[in-house]
Amino acid sequence: MTSVWVHPRLGEVTLSQSIRARRVSISVRATGLVRLSFPRGVSQKRALAFLDEKAEWIEAARERLARKRAALPPQLSPAEQKAHVEELRRAARADLPGRIARLSEATGLKYEKLTIRASRTKWGSCSGRNHISLSLFLMTLPEHLRDYVIIHELCHTVHHNHSPRFHALVDRLVGGNEKALNRELRAFTIR
Repeated sequence: MTSVWVHPRLGEVTLSQSIRARRVSISVRATGLVRLSFPRGVSQKRALAFLDEKAEWIEAARERLARKRAALPPQLSPAEQKAHVEELRRAARADLPGRIARLSEATGLKYEKLTIRASRTKWGSCSGRNHISLSLFLMTLPEHLRDYVIIHELCHTVHHNHSPRFHALVDRLVGGNEKALNRELRAFTIR
């Protein structure tokens, strides 16, 4: 049974009581729509109390999703998309080699080779031979996040893993802000 309920703080919420639901759960769609699902054995009053308890979490999720949507470029035609990628490639070739050289010098972390690719799955990577690959889509990030990604990859030249020692090194090199920078980076998607 599905219905819509207007919450005083959250606005419209879709209520879905179902025999398939195993527990009370909340989902927030990319559009910001909220769905409250609960099993038949749970009263609507109890499910709504759970919703009230999670109102802050829902608002934070909506905010995070809105930031991600705002960061997405408008849909481009294939020709426009190709031109956009080529523009990013030119910008990346002009910016990233000098940026990684400066950060390598400043941190004392050496790499063997830099490659710039149109990777849409990762911002960067570092091979076991200390070859660093950076996505040209880094050019869509603010400069401080470009630096953070490059420092992260340079730290892999010392620790080829995500061990506590690796994270301690990254954290030290970014002034104790690794978690905050990583959280900020997650708000962006590669497009």
